[in-house]
Formats: sequence, structure tokens, C-alpha cells
Amino acid sequence: MRALTPEGASTHLGVRQVGFIDKLPHGLVTSFKSTLDEALEAGLLAHVVDASDPGFARQLDVTTEVLADIGAADIPRLIIFNKIDRVGDAAAEAAAARALTERWPERSSCRRGGPEDVARLRVRLCAFFSRDLVQGEIRVPYHHQQLRSEIFASCEVLGERYQEDVIIFDVRAHPAVLERLRAA
Repeated sequence: MRALTPEGASTHLGVRQVGFIDKLPHGLVTSFKSTLDEALEAGLLAHVVDASDPGFARQLDVTTEVLADIGAADIPRLIIFNKIDRVGDAAAEAAAARALTERWPERSSCRRGGPEDVARLRVRLCAFFSRDLVQGEIRVPYHHQQLRSEIFASCEVLGERYQEDVIIFDVRAHPAVLERLRAA
């Protein structure tokens, strides 16, 4: 597991799943149901694909089928092609990148997972999780200060103002989180 913590925002948890077994019969999918059920709770499935593997398209199709079989077809998915630098020389790499873009225009790609690639992917993931955030304020009476840590853990705190009977937190958060914290 890894935490993705955008600057000043709430943390998102990443759980690493081992790739699907290459020739797993669909009948055995039920045997792996508890492992695969984690995918149903995801806000985003980041699918890392080895672009240098000649069979990657078939593996990607099998993964898509398995996700559909477990009811995860509608969960947003980011396809990340890595090892694109291993497909051959510069011309082969450019051709592979063009082909990937044609078939999967929303995909992301990495060469060796270098700092620039990781930074670009981080920005994309943070943007995905920030897309539904709304700005609002949460008024917390001084005798409910136990909410302070939860506000900082689940919101991007833009500012604090102190009044006679409350602290007002200006935040960006998911609407459901904002509603829950306001009701607490």
C-alpha cells in the first residue's frame, strides 16, 4: 500500500494488486473473489501494463473481462503503459507510442519510471481525485475540537478563522465528506 498525499489535501490510499494469472479460466475467478473484491471499492483502478510484452493487448482484454465479471466495469480506470522504452530503438518507441495513443487516447505512459514520469503520473492521479472537490466552510464549536484532526485528514484546509464561539475552516472536500463533517 502507498499513500498519495496531494499538497495540502487529503490522502488517497493505493493498494497494489498482483497482475492476473495469464491463463486463468473464468471459472477460477470466483476462487480469487476476495482479492478481486478490493477493486469494487476503488475510486480509480490504475492498471499498469508492460508495453514491451508482445501479448499486452490480450492481457489487457482479459483484465477488462475479469473486471466486468466481478462487477467493476464501471469503475474509472487509468491505463499506464510502462517499459515503452524497451520496445526497440527510438523509431520503434515513437511508433509504439503513436499506436497506444490511437487505441487508448486517455492512457499514460512511462519509460523507466523515472522522476519525470512519476511526477507526471502523480499530477494526473491528484487531478483525478480532486475533480469532484467543492469549496465550503465547516464551523466547529470550540468544545468539538476532536473534529480538527479529521478535517485536516479528509479535506484540503484553505484557511481558519476564529470567532467567539467557533472556528471556521475554509476547505475543499468531496461533497459527502463536507456534509458529514458539518453534521458532526
